[in-house]
Amino acid sequence: MRSVTFGSVSESRDGTGRPTDGSLVRAAQGGDADAFGVLVERSRRDFGRYAVAMLGDADAAADAMQEAFIRAWDALEDCRDPDRFRSWFFRILANQCRTALRRRHPAIAVDDVEVAAPDRADAAAERSELAARIDAALSTLTPEQCEAFVMKHVEGRSYDEMVALLGVSDDALKMRVYRARDALRGLLGDAR
Repeated sequence: MRSVTFGSVSESRDGTGRPTDGSLVRAAQGGDADAFGVLVERSRRDFGRYAVAMLGDADAAADAMQEAFIRAWDALEDCRDPDRFRSWFFRILANQCRTALRRRHPAIAVDDVEVAAPDRADAAAERSELAARIDAALSTLTPEQCEAFVMKHVEGRSYDEMVALLGVSDDALKMRVYRARDALRGLLGDAR
């Protein structure tokens, strides 16, 4: 990596010529709001889908992301390892999503679901209802179970990635995913 100047702070660039997250964090810690803006855009792209999947609502996800950015900016001096900013920010965002989930009440009761055959005219409506029931079922999980399930089965992350982001043991994450799948299976019956 080579060192260059960004704002008033020296930084490193990655193999693509972009400033590294660590160099942007160090610049932002030095007061460079533009550097933090770059981190916000990267985080919005990378973690926005996670927030939507966790909360099941784009508006709620946008609110959680905004609050996470504010908290990250306010606590930026507490980021002890700027090169691990993504993990640090992810914990802030995950906590925001958990808080939002705890405040929420399930919108509908989940019953056994029968899915229409694809060739039926009302199949699209029934698939839409199934999606709503799955969202409602996800909202009944503990925030930790929902988070692990979304990361594993919606985002397709490996357990190694999940461990790095959440700072939780591999075994604990596997148990959360197992319990989430088990709970969803019980709530949704044989719906597929």
